[in-house]
Amino acid sequence: MHKSIVNDQKSLIKIRDLHFSHGNRKIFNGVNIDIPKGKVTAIMGPSGTGKTTLLKLIGGQLRPTRGSVEVDGLNVHKLSRTGLYKLRMRMGMLFQSGALLTDLTVYDNVAYPLREHTNLPESMIRRLVLMKLEAVGLRGARELMPSELSGGMARRVALARAIALDPMMVMYDEPFTGQDPISMGVLSQLVRRLNDAARLTSMLVSHDVEETAGISDLIYVLSGGKVIESGTPEELGVSDSPAVRQFMGGLPDGPVGFHYSAPSLTEDLLSMRGAK
Repeated sequence: MHKSIVNDQKSLIKIRDLHFSHGNRKIFNGVNIDIPKGKVTAIMGPSGTGKTTLLKLIGGQLRPTRGSVEVDGLNVHKLSRTGLYKLRMRMGMLFQSGALLTDLTVYDNVAYPLREHTNLPESMIRRLVLMKLEAVGLRGARELMPSELSGGMARRVALARAIALDPMMVMYDEPFTGQDPISMGVLSQLVRRLNDAARLTSMLVSHDVEETAGISDLIYVLSGGKVIESGTPEELGVSDSPAVRQFMGGLPDGPVGFHYSAPSLTEDLLSMRGAK
């Protein structure tokens, strides 16, 4: 059974009684989550449980039906547009696709947020860009175009861009999707090392159990619109919850069914509605 395990005073993000729906489909039904400062926290669960939606709610792109989302003591959805803009500057984001600007070089992609949000001279921007690219091991690739990068390299450039403004936290949206085993290993260790070296707070949404559990301090498992359990990777590894065991073990049979909810096949075949 889920219980809060994070000291409230040490939480950078506090989510309380969060409700959110897409049309008639309820995504969150009373979710409570604490993201501790300085740690790597993973949000995991089967596909369709709202992991990416949660990041959008934290970033203010979506508004909850009910409940609150606080980041560093600020209620995200009560901020003015200017206030939200300032808060987002302190939040790095690694998008699932990387989302690099295809017409800019690696160097200019990383420099973009610095040029957009600061008045730093180009000499200082150059120093910062080279430092961020060095941190992800790609200083030598600064003149390449995104089309010349492998998938793993593109994610690392996107990570360098995400930390360009020295944010207090970085959110990762399925960073391991589509990566080969070597790139996946490099990325996972990079997330861990950057978090500790730069004293960041990292929030990672993923369904890659092995890689995510290997670098996370804390994991929340979502299912059915709620947090069904939270704890360290070791604690979840010995969970009594059938749903948690099914997800963490990648089991085909369990509480999460193969079929989406529907009438019986016979009923569908015989009904006029089924003929549409």
